[in-house]
Formats: sequence, structure tokens, C-alpha cells
Amino acid sequence: MDVKELKRLLESVKDSDISELVLETPDYKLSVKRGLSAAPAPQEAPPSPSGPRPELPAPAAPTDLISPAAAPTPVTPTPAAPASTLIEVAAPIVGTFYASPSPDAPLFVRVGDRVQAGAVLCIIEAMKLMNEIEAEVSGVVREILVRNEEPVEYGQALFRLEPV
Repeated sequence: MDVKELKRLLESVKDSDISELVLETPDYKLSVKRGLSAAPAPQEAPPSPSGPRPELPAPAAPTDLISPAAAPTPVTPTPAAPASTLIEVAAPIVGTFYASPSPDAPLFVRVGDRVQAGAVLCIIEAMKLMNEIEAEVSGVVREILVRNEEPVEYGQALFRLEPV
């Protein structure tokens, strides 16, 4: 399943009365749940042949917008426009956020950069596939809401752009 098919599937679920969808193939299992609950109830993992699975720690809240390793020079954000005029760029898939094409490459964008529609903002790795996330509008990057190598969820806001 490619990114466009996944987007169409998720849009269909969003536009319907379905509250849960499970799609299982020999290669992957996709489970989508919708609802208004604040937090899912913790579930105990089923025992596996190798013993109980360790629980993963909850992700820490971001304390900075760009990690020091990813941004060697200090970033001075320009004053942000009122939140109502900013356009959010959301993650179209679940995966790992990468701010640059490789660890030693420069960042795709920084706060204050002007971008054109279609410009690559970041990469999200999902199931060993690198998916370029592009700006849908031309504008100025006002906020970067996730850190490099941070896991992201479907629909999670990644950037806020001020259209120009």
C-alpha cells in the first residue's frame, strides 16, 4: 500500500461512521481507531514465545523545536502571525520524522524560511520507505512542531506556515 492509497483509506474512514478498521495482509497489519476519548486504556501485551514484551516509555514532551545536533547554529524565530492565519502541515502517515535527508545534510527548512508550494519540508519514514512531505502552499515557516527522529502520528501537526 503506498502513501496515496493510505491517505484515501484514512479519508474514507474519517468521512464514514466507522469507528474501527483492521486491515491485515501477509506483509503488514493496519489498525485504525477513531473516537473522542482523551487517552486509550492501557492494554496488556499478549505473551510472546520469547517472554513478555517490555513496555516502552511514553514519549517525552518536546522541549525545543530543533535538536542541537540538527541545528548547529542558533535559530532566531521571527514573530509568528496570529494562529488563525497559519496553515498547519500535518503528517499524512504514521512514522519517524526526519528534518534532513541524511544525518550530516542540512535541514530541509528552518523557522523563517520561505518555501514554495511543492517544496520538501521533511521526510517521514514508514515501514522502511522514505516519504517526502511537501508544502501545499507557498509561505514562510513559522513553527516546526516536532524534533528530528521523533515518531509522529497520522494527522499530527508538523509545521505551521504563514501563507504569502
